[in-house]
Amino acid sequence: MTTILIVLHVLVCFFLIGIVLLQQGKGADIGATFGGSSQSLFGTEGPLPLLNKITTLAAIIFMATSVSLAYISANKSSGSVMSKLPAQEQQIPAAQAPAVPEATQPVVPVAPPAEVAPPDAPQQQEQGKE
Repeated sequence: MTTILIVLHVLVCFFLIGIVLLQQGKGADIGATFGGSSQSLFGTEGPLPLLNKITTLAAIIFMATSVSLAYISANKSSGSVMSKLPAQEQQIPAAQAPAVPEATQPVVPVAPPAEVAPPDAPQQQEQGKE
C-alpha cells in the first residue's frame, strides 16, 4: 500500500510541476495595456480555464497522498527489527569456559618457596665476623 502511494505521490508531483510551468501567469496580460485592449488587465476571468481545473485536481491529489503517507509513517507498528532475526546460540563467556584437560596442559616445574624470616626476628650475624 505504501509503495503504491509513494509512486502515485511522485507521479502527481512531477505532473503538478509540469502543469504549473505550462500556465500563463497573471502578469502576462500587462503587455496588452500598451498595445491592445486594456480591459484584460482588470477584467474578470470568467469560468476557470481547463488548465486551472487540472491544476486544482492535481494539488488535491498531491495533498491527499502527502497526508496519507504522513499518517501511515506515524502509525507504523512498533515491532522491533531484531524480532525477525533467528535465535542465536548463547556464547559462554571466557570466565566460564570449560577447563583444558590435564593431559594437554604443559607441565611447569615450580620451585619451593624460600624460607623468609619474619621482620621482628633478630638478625643473625655471620660467624666469621665479630
